[in-house]
Order: sequence, then C-alpha cells, then structure tokens
Amino acid sequence: MRPASEVIRGVRQTEKGARIAKLHQYILEVAPDANKIEIRQAAKQLFGVTVERVNTTVCHGKWRRLSSRWGQRPDWKKAIVTVAKGQKIEVKAEAA
Repeated sequence: MRPASEVIRGVRQTEKGARIAKLHQYILEVAPDANKIEIRQAAKQLFGVTVERVNTTVCHGKWRRLSSRWGQRPDWKKAIVTVAKGQKIEVKAEAA
C-alpha cells in the first residue's frame, strides 16, 4: 500500500468546485493510476473525513502552441469525492 500523499496531489480550487462544495463534494487531483479504493482510503487518512462516494475521470491534456512548436499538456486524473454530511475538507488558499 502506498502513502496517501502519493495518491492525492491536492484539492483543486475551481468555480465548479466551489459550487459542489455546498453538496459536500470536493475535486481532488490524484495519481493517474490510483483507483477508487485507494482514493477513499487516502482521503480518510489525509483529511480525516468519512467518504461516501468517489467518482473519477481522466482529463486529457490540451494542445498548446509555444512559438512555432506544438506541445501537449500532461494528462491528469480528477476525483470528485463526496463526504458525509457535517464534514468538510479544508481548502487552503494558495499564495499568488
């Protein structure tokens, strides 16, 4: 079993994430090879919450152009974690 810090890379702060936080759901960036069971255990260990449901999706990197060359941003995996009512995951504001 690998450490929880390897499974979950961080909480994503987006407009959609702020809307679904009212429904006790949080968007997490996770390791691309992590499965739902590992994500559930890691969230419980890192944040101390009871996880009710985990939904995952792979977000493919966008093609971007830099000067005359084309490149692709890396693919990443997103997990939407639903926690029990009355619990929440603290989202730390990043310094700009």
